[in-house]
Amino acid sequence: MSKGITLDDVKNRHDVQVYLRQADKNMEAIGYTEHGFRHADLVAARARQILKQLGLDGRIAELSSIAGYLHDIGNCVNRYNHAASSAMLTLHILSDMGMPAEDLAEVLAGVGNHEEDNGEPFGPVAAAAIIADKSDVNRSRVRSIHPARFDEHDRINYAAIFSSVTADKEEQKITLALDIDTSIGSIMEYFELFLSRMIISRRAAETLGCQFSLTINGTKLL
Repeated sequence: MSKGITLDDVKNRHDVQVYLRQADKNMEAIGYTEHGFRHADLVAARARQILKQLGLDGRIAELSSIAGYLHDIGNCVNRYNHAASSAMLTLHILSDMGMPAEDLAEVLAGVGNHEEDNGEPFGPVAAAAIIADKSDVNRSRVRSIHPARFDEHDRINYAAIFSSVTADKEEQKITLALDIDTSIGSIMEYFELFLSRMIISRRAAETLGCQFSLTINGTKLL
């Protein structure tokens, strides 16, 4: 990869660690699910995995993992329009590290477009980061496990006991698979809350030349 900048290099920076830690503290203060190191690591790994499974080269896959890791860092500034804040911080961090403009432009597109309201999957890095981010529905993101305190997002995340994303190059398909405990949250509630996530994931999959598929409890729904 150009100039040797890798995800590990980014993760080892003190400022990145401080910003991500503060971002998650801010989300906790307003009652949001986990948006810290666990989420960043998972999104980075899934973004890389998607592109590698589709046969894209290592440089693009590495850039997607960096975008996935940094996409929520702007929550240390404000939740509102945090994708733009994340992009600005990412610009500062990666410019300071000497990342070439050609690579940086790809990462910025991935970081700045993950919100479903206004995000656009402009290329493979952004598309993989979007799908990886929206796939992270899991009970481990819920901070309080007392059902009486759950809001609707807590309940559906807590009901999701397993999630995975796979990309099939031959079938040109990207599949999000979920196991949901329907005694906690219903499949209908999942769609009511996360329909916009599925729409942007479908668009992102199309950017990668694939169809988006959703399987819940072993049943194909999309």
